Amino acid sequence: MKIKDIEFCGFAFLAPMAGIADRAFRELCARFGAAGTVSEMVSSKGLVMGDAKSAGLLRFGEEEGVKAAQIFGDDPEIMARAAVKCLEFKPDIIDINMGCPAPKVAMNGGGASLMKNPELAGEIMAAVSGAVSIPVTAKIRKGWDDGSVNAVELAQILEKNGASAITVHGRTRAQMYSGKADTEIIRRVKEAVSIPVIGNGDITDSQSAALMLEKTGCDAVMVGRGALGNPWIFRQINAYLSSGVTVPPPSLEEKMAVMLGQIRKTKEYKGEYTAMREARHHAAYYTKGLRGGAKYRAEISGLETYKQLEEITYRILKENS
Repeated sequence: MKIKDIEFCGFAFLAPMAGIADRAFRELCARFGAAGTVSEMVSSKGLVMGDAKSAGLLRFGEEEGVKAAQIFGDDPEIMARAAVKCLEFKPDIIDINMGCPAPKVAMNGGGASLMKNPELAGEIMAAVSGAVSIPVTAKIRKGWDDGSVNAVELAQILEKNGASAITVHGRTRAQMYSGKADTEIIRRVKEAVSIPVIGNGDITDSQSAALMLEKTGCDAVMVGRGALGNPWIFRQINAYLSSGVTVPPPSLEEKMAVMLGQIRKTKEYKGEYTAMREARHHAAYYTKGLRGGAKYRAEISGLETYKQLEEITYRILKENS
């Protein structure tokens, strides 16, 4: 797959999950074969006004490979200025969030609310793609709700205004993350535009990735929640789609080593206090399916130090050997 002159290795991208897809997690997924990574969404207004927290979300790691900076907002001029600011962090792509369902974003004109205003979405795409020389992409949804399914119309408008690729999440904003993703709408978008289309929604393993490609004809897939506590999903998808090989799940030892490595990196980047609070969410996913998992997750929910996590890990390995 290529987006303009950028060529990708692999079939699956890591989704831009707010509060999840930070630098440490993006680097980890890239090492396991993610074709590309996308930053957590950044407020265009915050970035333009010099907000340190917004800028902090755009610090990329050398191990990330092809990386995109994702911005959100509803003002074409501010979005264009924010895109230019993003260039200071050397992303390969600028991605515009037009699909976030979170009330604090969607109810303030950004994210999925742009699906209710395709004309404004087109103006934003034109402004951003005209302000930077690197490719500009967008992430959209099926529509706002079942009564306004307009992903095809919006995709065509975005292409006309300079989009180099589009990611489609097969759910409406009203669905949030419930129900099943609609592969038919992704297929229709793919047939309606000439730029690459990435399918998103319900990719949890190699087979679901293959099914998404088969049903929609999309150029690649994007993995979100399926990568939580499971970064090797990218290695598995790549092996299955390139050669039909089913890569077995990692051993418990590898799982725990990867978890500790991720949290150690987060600690290095953000300091122990912040890292361990964020580790409570990530580490809980790594314990799913384990004997006594509920007990471990209860302990993980109160993590304060990295040493505590090491001690819990030691007991997990001892009690599940």
